[in-house]
Amino acid sequence: MLTATAVPILQDNYAWLLRDSTGEHSTGEHSTGATAIVDPADAEACIAAIDAAGGRLDLIIITHHHNDHIAGVDAVRARYGAPVVGATADAHRLPKLDRSVREGDTVPLGETVLHVIDTPGHTVGHIAYTGGGILLSGDTLFSLGCGRLLEGTAADMFASLQKFAKLPPETLVLCGHEYTQSNAKFAKQADPANAALQARSAEVDRQRAAGQHTVPTTLGAEMAENPFMRAPSVSALAALRSAKDVFK
Repeated sequence: MLTATAVPILQDNYAWLLRDSTGEHSTGEHSTGATAIVDPADAEACIAAIDAAGGRLDLIIITHHHNDHIAGVDAVRARYGAPVVGATADAHRLPKLDRSVREGDTVPLGETVLHVIDTPGHTVGHIAYTGGGILLSGDTLFSLGCGRLLEGTAADMFASLQKFAKLPPETLVLCGHEYTQSNAKFAKQADPANAALQARSAEVDRQRAAGQHTVPTTLGAEMAENPFMRAPSVSALAALRSAKDVFK
């Protein structure tokens, strides 16, 4: 299993600090303690989080090429010497990769194995990783939303979200941004009769008023409350995405 710590960076991004806790007991026995940082766009904040957690870094994981996900990669690599893994399809526009991966490949972190999923839509080379009870969804799936279609199509995004829908409902969704509150406003308009969504929105408002993170969420919650995960067809998702793009 993996334990995950959100690292708030930039304006509303999250990097994620992962630690392999497979088989861990209260004494720390049988845990490799292997650690990874996901999408470290702010080197200073990520280095501070890594050092506060013990100063160990075994892997740097990238989901996609946007600068608000990769800007700090080289500085973090220089500090710890950790290898960088990212998408084969995007290798030409990512920091230098020590390992390039595509769907079907696996990435070990200690005793945990992360499985790579191709998830085009937000970008054409976007990938996600799942394993150890978590999903690193990057900017494909957000809490109560999905990424803008900056390079891919609605059909791409629909197929990517359908891949996520096959994962266990208890899977923790570690997304790339704190967008839940604004996403909830649109979601309630798109699905006004959804009682679970109404309750979730109220809880999100409470969390944000208290200065708390609204993520991670769970895949089960997203299946029940996220209109993009609930879209029954490509055309329905396309209509939702178009409406969200102009929603204020």
